[in-house]
Amino acid sequence: MVTLSDVARAANVSKMTVSRVINHPEQVTPELRSLVESAMATLNYHPNSIAQALVNNRTNVVKFVTLEDIDTTEPYYMNLLFGVAKGLTKKQYAFQLVTDPEQIEAGRSDGYIITGARSSDYDMFDQLDKPFILFGENHRGFDFVDTDNQLGVKMATEYALSRLYKNIIFIGIDLKEPFEYSREAGYINTLQKNQLIPKIFRIGNHSHAAQDLIKEHFKEFKKDTCFICASDRIALGVERQLAEEGAKVPDDFGVIGFDGVFLDQVANPKLTTIRQSIFEMGELLATMLLQKIAQSGSPQGEVLIKPTLIRRGSTR
Repeated sequence: MVTLSDVARAANVSKMTVSRVINHPEQVTPELRSLVESAMATLNYHPNSIAQALVNNRTNVVKFVTLEDIDTTEPYYMNLLFGVAKGLTKKQYAFQLVTDPEQIEAGRSDGYIITGARSSDYDMFDQLDKPFILFGENHRGFDFVDTDNQLGVKMATEYALSRLYKNIIFIGIDLKEPFEYSREAGYINTLQKNQLIPKIFRIGNHSHAAQDLIKEHFKEFKKDTCFICASDRIALGVERQLAEEGAKVPDDFGVIGFDGVFLDQVANPKLTTIRQSIFEMGELLATMLLQKIAQSGSPQGEVLIKPTLIRRGSTR
């Protein structure tokens, strides 16, 4: 069996240095860390994760906390959870799913990945005594990972204009939260640059709410209109009700969603959408949190991931 001493001899460093690379990599220079890690790889040495946890007084457990109701069969969350799991597995960490806010600090863990947070939850985060990373924009300076929401809707709006739709309407989610403000800003700024007047509707994030909106206002919508939607769920409802009204999609009306996880593919026609890299963001959340834990809670910053425009049959 390969030992710590074997790695130290191969890297020509002390056992203490090898131990620091394993347990406190932030205390070692990148060059020295690379030298030791290379020796570990050559010798196929794998640190004992249980022993590491004991040395560092850690549990090797991270809590995945969701502050909104989720359906674990929903591909959006499954992609996120699998991404988090992949990121944690690299450092031999496990995660525990927490759906009750009152249970966040119950039991032992080394930190938290938090999703579904709203502005009303921020005061609670100030009381947490362990490192955490948020999945979602915030304006309180908390570390987070999110899609570049403003850029995504900017891309969608520019694409609608390039397809020669004369009227561009945004249907947002009725939430006063940073991610929604960013999406609306992407729409508003793009229209203003093109000397067009924005028109915004806000509804709950449900397909039936979108259907009700289209049904109620259909006579007001002129042909050559494209609906930019804050989610694929809303876009799906818009598309369904346009069909009910006998409207032609995409010739007379275009529809663009936001998410690109599953609903975009079951829509008819399939949705043009802004795809979020959900799996990759889950993996990044895990990586950032483990780094924050290793660095005794040092700030990790804000990361916005560029989304992708997926062109399909709901736009001409």
